Amino acid sequence: MKPMQVAIREIGNSKGIVIPKPVLAQLDLDREAAMTIEDGAIVLRKPAKAVRVGWAQEAKAVAERGEDALVLGEFGNADDADLQW
Repeated sequence: MKPMQVAIREIGNSKGIVIPKPVLAQLDLDREAAMTIEDGAIVLRKPAKAVRVGWAQEAKAVAERGEDALVLGEFGNADDADLQW
């Protein structure tokens, strides 16, 4: 992409720029972005997703579909009978 000139506008007590919709679409940015400054440049990236987001809901859905059977089946260790719980 070629460099483009954008105007810096006053927004209340701050200043900002308008990012054209095609640029946001190309970057798949919608409501928020992670912003850093790297080597004198403002860098916008998609925010990192929180770890394990949605895992509980997906596990519940798998169980409801009956797709939660053990892959290796039950197996024990030789000394399991001697253990007290």
